[in-house]
Amino acid sequence: MNNMRVGIIGMGNMGSAHANCVIKGEVAGMQLVAVCDIDVGRTEAFVAARPTVATYTNYCDLFEHPQLDAVIIAVPHPLHAMIAGEALKRGLHVMLEKPIDIAVSKARELVETARSSGKVFAIMFNQRTNTLFQRAHEIVSSGALGELKRTVWIITNWYRTQHYYDSGGWRATWAGEGGGVLINQAPHNLDLWQWICGMPQSVTAFCNVAQHHHIEVEDDATILTRYANGATGVFVTSTGEYPGTNRLEISGDRGKLVLEGGVLKWWKLSTSVAEVSETAASSFASIACEYQEIQPTGPETAHKGILQNFVNAVLYGEELISPGSDGIHELILSNAAYLSEWTGNREVMLPLDTALFDEMLGQRAATSSYHATQQNFHLAEDYKTRWQVNW
Repeated sequence: MNNMRVGIIGMGNMGSAHANCVIKGEVAGMQLVAVCDIDVGRTEAFVAARPTVATYTNYCDLFEHPQLDAVIIAVPHPLHAMIAGEALKRGLHVMLEKPIDIAVSKARELVETARSSGKVFAIMFNQRTNTLFQRAHEIVSSGALGELKRTVWIITNWYRTQHYYDSGGWRATWAGEGGGVLINQAPHNLDLWQWICGMPQSVTAFCNVAQHHHIEVEDDATILTRYANGATGVFVTSTGEYPGTNRLEISGDRGKLVLEGGVLKWWKLSTSVAEVSETAASSFASIACEYQEIQPTGPETAHKGILQNFVNAVLYGEELISPGSDGIHELILSNAAYLSEWTGNREVMLPLDTALFDEMLGQRAATSSYHATQQNFHLAEDYKTRWQVNW
């Protein structure tokens, strides 16, 4: 195979941006052959000047396209695992928009389907292409920071207006979107948090519904975590603050990392904090410390970088930057946060009780205000800056 022929399912903001990226030749080795959306107007508007691209209103029909090798899926969150699983069973490679789904139970089934299919399965965690997050991952994984003590991420610059939430009947509803800021905006950050710092043993959360907007889901959340070694973590996010903050701090026994403002700051201790504490002959000992500021080593290739990596994985066996199976980890964190909130902000131990989560999510979806609406829509010509790291 010299070229990967792809179909895009869902021609909303993300799907149309992916489609334009491919059509403009910005992903080497990827050819767009089909698009699909239940709104015929969207597909017809896109292919008006592109007669070689086939159009469908049913994704099952798109799967039958004779020249299809892979699909990019950009549909509402509750449909992710179902459509991706069917595509994999049909022998197609899959690039799935985040999150992997809204429920860990469905995500686990999808991951197992992907494993048994032998096909390439990737997820659109585009912020993993940022070289500063990559460097932080390398430092922590190498042990250079020592055993972790505490991690704090304040990511409150996801500001959204009421107009944003009113732009579609599915937005910010339990049935249509599956949650609020934790399931829509923050999956990128939750993914990076666990990718760099690892998964906790427990989650306690406060997910405040409609604190800043007229919606039925959370627009402000604080997550507290405990790790196996006794370390703790705090994650704070909101769509109701402006200008907001994006600051990740990781403290370890051998130093500290702070990622803020497009710079990674590294305080590297010459001796471990624990060793000095045990051996120092004074009450207030100092520890020699080397300070370093790490600048980005290249541009954040974002969505285009993930798509290129996906093609390279299919055509040349390149290692995935964001394997689809990784999508389950950040979803565990948000599912656990919701379950904590729904059960009186109790500490939720991992592994997650998926049956209880599914039951409680189902109760909320059953009374959701979700309704299908036609909305004013314009095909995205390119990726929007708000979809990349916002310092």
